[in-house]
Amino acid sequence: MRKGMILSIILSIVTLFAVGCGNSSSPADASKPDKLKVALLPDESPSTVIRDNEALKNYLAKTLNMDVELIVTTDYSSMIEAMRNGKIDIGYFGPLSYVLLKQKMDNAVAFAAKVEKGSPTYQAVVIAGTDTGVQNLADIKGKTVAYGDVASTSSHMIPKEMIFSKGKLEQGRDYEEQFVGSHDAVAMAVQNGNAQAGGLSKPIFESLVQKGTIDATKVKVIEESQPYPNYPWVLNADLDKDLQESIKQAFYNLKDESVLKPLKGEGYAPIEDKDYDVIRNMVKLLGVDLEAQ
Repeated sequence: MRKGMILSIILSIVTLFAVGCGNSSSPADASKPDKLKVALLPDESPSTVIRDNEALKNYLAKTLNMDVELIVTTDYSSMIEAMRNGKIDIGYFGPLSYVLLKQKMDNAVAFAAKVEKGSPTYQAVVIAGTDTGVQNLADIKGKTVAYGDVASTSSHMIPKEMIFSKGKLEQGRDYEEQFVGSHDAVAMAVQNGNAQAGGLSKPIFESLVQKGTIDATKVKVIEESQPYPNYPWVLNADLDKDLQESIKQAFYNLKDESVLKPLKGEGYAPIEDKDYDVIRNMVKLLGVDLEAQ
């Protein structure tokens, strides 16, 4: 009788353990979110970015057959941390912020870059106020330069490299820098005279002029950069494999102009991590400590 009771208890424990394991949440469950959290770059005010990209939200929701939430963080660093902590499933990163993310999160996968004028590359520009006397990069000596976010590629790293390599000027020795947060804020700082020069994305600057936000008679481009790999879309490799593939195809097959126009592109092309080695080399050239960002 006692042996029968012991056997019964053992069987009950085994059964409870099996049921408990079957009902527990597994990594596979977590890899299929009920709502896809999509982060966009904080290049302009969050309300503007979210409003302008409502068509993207609807496109992804329909194509992927799931709820989608657009997110705009306060800056690039908080966007990196949000993805590391699982609060973002896919994100639209700048090349430098992607390199920073990849250094801290190995399972971040860059999969698509914006195509502009037939190429998945873009340029940055250095601008100056038309009444500042700044005609070229060397003229920036002794002036104040506005940059966007410290982790921005085209509103910080590329312009700084241009001023360093072509203008032969070093920040802190030959000119002062100020960080104003976003690309549009850089252009406004130069237009309002708070800085004599500034660096930002060429497509964003052209868009600001086209919209009338920036007066082309007050601000001019003094130098354009070489082409660099464009802003990458990045996903978390912990997501379900089928969902990852569906997300990739959604961007590769994106042709809707109402979706692409706010993103200032013609479409998206496949991209790989190695394409951003040129950004890593720039970081080394300028002696930037990525761990400090």
